[in-house]
Amino acid sequence: RVSRKVTAPERVQAGVGKPFTLTCAFSKDRGDAVRQVTWLDVNNQTLLSYQPGNKDSVSGQQHVELTPSSKDTSSVTIQRVSFRDEGCYTCIFDTVQAHAKQGRTCLTVTASVIADSNKTAVSGKKASLSCSYGLPEKVQQVSWRYASAPGGLSSDVASYAKRSDPMIEPAYQGRVWLSASLSDSTLTIQPVAIQDEGCYTCLYNTHADGPKSSTVCLSTYALPKPQVSYKSTSAGVIEANCSAVSRPPVEMVWNVEQDNRTVGPPVTTLLPQDDGTTLVISTLTVRSGLLKDVSVKCLVHHKGLEAPIAVSMNTKIGTALAILISVTTVAALLVLALCFCLWKCFLRKEGV
Repeated sequence: RVSRKVTAPERVQAGVGKPFTLTCAFSKDRGDAVRQVTWLDVNNQTLLSYQPGNKDSVSGQQHVELTPSSKDTSSVTIQRVSFRDEGCYTCIFDTVQAHAKQGRTCLTVTASVIADSNKTAVSGKKASLSCSYGLPEKVQQVSWRYASAPGGLSSDVASYAKRSDPMIEPAYQGRVWLSASLSDSTLTIQPVAIQDEGCYTCLYNTHADGPKSSTVCLSTYALPKPQVSYKSTSAGVIEANCSAVSRPPVEMVWNVEQDNRTVGPPVTTLLPQDDGTTLVISTLTVRSGLLKDVSVKCLVHHKGLEAPIAVSMNTKIGTALAILISVTTVAALLVLALCFCLWKCFLRKEGV
């Protein structure tokens, strides 16, 4: 003889937004049969009921369905778990030979914090960092903390709690904003400063599940504005300098139109600046005769640029301008000479 009893897991967990199956098993006497199975929800209302072997007898709430299971086992699936589904469920087996037997299983709904992937922002522009948590009903407060490096010491940036306005720490007021939401939290920084580079942790304080957090890291770029200058250093030799301040440092390549009249390879110097940027200077020494024939360009590559910036020394323009000035000067002298001759001729006619 088998003792009639219902077995079910005491506690189970389900992720919010996902399907989940609740199961109970019934041990009955030989020759006995189950007439009806009823599931009660967290409010002791009928979740689903049916008569085994009779598909037409199934009735229940819209968000659940009967799941095929082995003999003497009953399974129902919640199609999309939400906060309202958290609580204890009762499964009741009504048999032919005995009173109804029941089991109980309690469901805890869980969620994880989902953060943006790491982001990059240009200094002076806007950056938005976002996190989401699928159970805002459990959240008491969401806060953001900043650390200059992963795992480093962190400090408060902003927070938002129920029935209050977002709170921004004094050091960030005027350029940092926080959305008033306990589910989808967005931290906006505008304008972004180079010093904002680091990792930001969004922390959801829940009343039942403890703190839940995730981290997104922000990289800041300062775009370059390259300049080219040149000067004569000795007879027949010119030193060209290409410079740019940026973050991270740029890479510079000289283009001398495939000419080989350079005096050695370019020399690059990196000078860190107090604001976190780096001044890069690339020096190229060329023979002065080269500048009369070709255009010398500095190509500047940077992670924040879609394409490199090309800066020319404009030596051809300088040569053309010098020629233009020379021609203009000669023409002016010829005009003056012509005017002088006409004036002399006029004086001679008056003297006759």
